[in-house]
Amino acid sequence: MKKFVVLSAVLLLSAGCGAAGDGVASEAGGGYPLTVKNCGADVTFDRAPERTVLLKSAAVPYLHDLGVLDRVTARAGHYPEEYYDDATLAELERIPLLTDKTDTSGHLQISKEVVISQQPDLVFGEVDNLSRDTLSAVDIPLLEEPAMCAGNTAVPTFDDIYRQLETYGKVFSRPEQASTAATALKERVGKVEKVGNGRTAAVLYPTVGGGVTYAYGSTSMAHPQLEAAGFTNAFGESKERVFEVTLEELLGRNPDVLILLYGDGDPAKVEQAVTSLPGAEKLQAVQDKQVMTQLFNFTEPPSPLSVDGLERIAERFQQ
Repeated sequence: MKKFVVLSAVLLLSAGCGAAGDGVASEAGGGYPLTVKNCGADVTFDRAPERTVLLKSAAVPYLHDLGVLDRVTARAGHYPEEYYDDATLAELERIPLLTDKTDTSGHLQISKEVVISQQPDLVFGEVDNLSRDTLSAVDIPLLEEPAMCAGNTAVPTFDDIYRQLETYGKVFSRPEQASTAATALKERVGKVEKVGNGRTAAVLYPTVGGGVTYAYGSTSMAHPQLEAAGFTNAFGESKERVFEVTLEELLGRNPDVLILLYGDGDPAKVEQAVTSLPGAEKLQAVQDKQVMTQLFNFTEPPSPLSVDGLERIAERFQQ
């Protein structure tokens, strides 16, 4: 459980930020059949899924909140325990792991035959060698998190999380549980949400061991997360989700706070990847020791984990 998915620069740069219309559901007679728009495709359910397979971990907190994680009959990939509470971890431990094998870029390696043999009525998460089209050819529906839909540029907000809960609530015929969970998340965000405090912050993804440093602009979940915590995104004028930045650019903006995202490894080395850059000691955040490391999924993609991440940011930088 201690393993993490290795997030390559390709993944960081290519993940979309939601599709217009995604999550919109239409149903006949207030139930099934139910059609959900997902990554631009119509996904139809004749009944609530009972045998689901996880190929990515992003749906886990949603399914836990809806009380349907017991309908997952198999999983593949990595499920870092740092993301989950004890109850969720106990549920995950009971779900057989098909494989956690990935290639050098962190992409899951699993065959179509292995997944189909599970006889799923729903698969969560599209992977390189197991696409939506491949599964639909054998009548297996697939749902991907809207933020991971390729080529989408919608600006994410916390409302995306509440809508996704509503969508999953309809898919699993758990609308009341979805409403309750969404209300609880809204209340948690509301307790943290602050008016701008005049401080600036930058969310970065450094490369450990030397290499490119990435920053997150206004079309990343990092942006509403910073705003909710009372900060102004130092790169908020950028319409890009994530992009390369130089130390000179950082020094020019000189944010009061740095939040460093990472996918695996030692957080101390992640921080060192920035603070050891020649001239980094001139950064205000470094001088004031206002630097925080945060596991990637506590920010992106939008999910209940993003609310956890917001709370962590607020706690770290309390004024």
